[in-house]
Amino acid sequence: MSILSALLATVLAIVPALLLVPVVVLFVQVLAALPRRRSRSVRASARPRVAVLVPAHDEALGIVATVRNIRAQLGDGDRLVVIADNCSDDTALLAREAGAEVIVRQDPQRRGKGYALDFGMRFLEAAPPQAVAIVDADCRLADGALDRLARSCGASGRPVQALYLMHAPAGAGLKLRIAEFAWAVKNRLRPLGYARLGLPCQLMGSGMVFPWATLRDAELASGHIVEDLKLGLELTAAGHAPLFCPEARVGSDFPCSDEGARTQRTRWEHGHLAMIVADAPRLLRLALTRRNLRLAALVLDLCVPPLALLTLAVVAAFALTSVLAAAAGPVLPFALATLACALLATAVLLAWAACGRDIVSFADLVRAPLYALSKIPLYLRFLVRRQVDWVRSRRDAS
Repeated sequence: MSILSALLATVLAIVPALLLVPVVVLFVQVLAALPRRRSRSVRASARPRVAVLVPAHDEALGIVATVRNIRAQLGDGDRLVVIADNCSDDTALLAREAGAEVIVRQDPQRRGKGYALDFGMRFLEAAPPQAVAIVDADCRLADGALDRLARSCGASGRPVQALYLMHAPAGAGLKLRIAEFAWAVKNRLRPLGYARLGLPCQLMGSGMVFPWATLRDAELASGHIVEDLKLGLELTAAGHAPLFCPEARVGSDFPCSDEGARTQRTRWEHGHLAMIVADAPRLLRLALTRRNLRLAALVLDLCVPPLALLTLAVVAAFALTSVLAAAAGPVLPFALATLACALLATAVLLAWAACGRDIVSFADLVRAPLYALSKIPLYLRFLVRRQVDWVRSRRDAS
């Protein structure tokens, strides 16, 4: 019986021990991001010539504003190329009239942003730029963002990621405001913490600049639903770890419609979880074999699941182990689960104090577990019918 009890204690301790890994990573990232320091200015360097690629699928509603926003930041020798990808609307016509170069791609069997970007890179090969920027069709660059990104890329010779934030529209409900806060933690605090520790960041999909040769040699043509995450890890494994440039900002809005928000959330989170399951073990082994600290750090960052799922898992582990401990069961699993709960709660509170008070009130934060509970069907669908194909998020009024 004592052997069975010891075996049970070991098995039960594995789950909270595994959960401690992403919780500790999150805690360290948030903690490192808290001290306020003067940002390092990009050292003076020649600004590379940049070609901005904008993949666009049925973006007639907002493509003109995006083109005008980017054109205002172009320098001498820069180009703006819109890839009208499998469009059924006037995206190509409107983008061309707004002043962009436009190329049209029609291939219904090969859908997704990765294929569009590969098509754009092949187009640029006739007159290659020194650097390539990628901006999503629904995003806006803050003033000076493209120049900061280009100079940072030119000075470092590495891919550079802007601070990419998404915003809930005015009057949005609790779900969208909590989503905005979670996005700020993921795309602002966590990469900022890593940057202050001298570590790279994940690619976020928009507001990215690459040296021409680095992106030319990358495998872009895929229908992967989180192609940005995949690309950043592959580049890091190849020795081109992305830098985080929080001084350069790019922003977008969450869809107001429930359908659009649900589609977008499902694509992001199912894709992220699939990467954890399918790629994290392989990439971690590769990092350890090559003693690649940057890759190991990004793999650990990848293993931090969406904040709602992490909260659900930690709370469930705490509840289960506390019941078992109260029944004179093993104490170690309960101790590990309690530590995970304490670190996660502290990290969330520190993150809210640092970047969330203007997004959600403390009362909203207390209600956040309700938001996490509402996402259980999304995570169950990952187990039984996960999304693997790229699906465009429905914009408002589209």
